[in-house]
Amino acid sequence: MRKPITTTLFALLATGIASLFLVQLASAGPARRSATKTVLVKGGEFFFRLSTKSIARPGKVTFVFKNVGHVAHDFKINRRVTPLIAPGKTAKLAVTFRKKGKYPYLCTVPGHAAAGMRGAFTVR
Repeated sequence: MRKPITTTLFALLATGIASLFLVQLASAGPARRSATKTVLVKGGEFFFRLSTKSIARPGKVTFVFKNVGHVAHDFKINRRVTPLIAPGKTAKLAVTFRKKGKYPYLCTVPGHAAAGMRGAFTVR
């Protein structure tokens, strides 16, 4: 016995819609979990300027540090540190914040933090 064409058509349509919905869920889920925030950091004698000093929730942040000064500097936050960056050069530092809180950042070159190359980054 043959199925009516409307039943077969309905079944195909329902399967197609369900497949599209599952593809949307599969692609949206990981993207939200792995979304990376980028924070631009300019540093020089003796300051840091961040494009933002906070993020809305814990997660991965890529700090893009550009040394706009005249001597080498680095950028340290949450136990991660860039190498010493020559004047005019840039480095990236990926950091995952697992908890809310204030995270101090600084330049580890002796005397630079004391001269003003320090601050706090907030995870809300």
